Amino acid sequence: MPRTSTAFIAPMLLTVATFAGGAGPKPIASPAVVQSLLDCRKQADNAERLACYDKAAAAMESATASGDLVSIDREQRRAARRQAFGFTLPSLSFLERGEKPEEADRITATVARANLDANGKWIIQLEDGAVWRQTEVQDLGREPRKGSKVVITKGLMGGYFLTIDGQGAGKARRES
Repeated sequence: MPRTSTAFIAPMLLTVATFAGGAGPKPIASPAVVQSLLDCRKQADNAERLACYDKAAAAMESATASGDLVSIDREQRRAARRQAFGFTLPSLSFLERGEKPEEADRITATVARANLDANGKWIIQLEDGAVWRQTEVQDLGREPRKGSKVVITKGLMGGYFLTIDGQGAGKARRES
């Protein structure tokens, strides 16, 4: 790949910065190595701008190779957000950046396995391996089975609600 192409591909990547500890997520600032590349746009002289891009692209390549910089695209971010759905992981709130609230507050999945526990509560394993358990007993008109469609929605007070094949299954929590 020509050296100049690397400089133009890099800004299109979503870069992931880690959050410092605190009460809540802070706005994501570009890591210094990415900001250096973005600052190259300010160079008026074409030769200086190209030299700046080449230097910044090399620094990004080095940071990526060492693991100091990780970048993911929208589909990778959505997959990670889906895997984390139901867990309290405030440090992963960057996965919701750019998403509509209704996309971040619900998932639709397929049941891989469903069984009742000793207390009459359903334990639902999804095809992606996530396991959800009802937190209150609620009779269902149709029992969930392999292939059933599940919608899991985030509630107002931090809880989650299952809907299985269009029928409410009540409150639930993520177990794994």
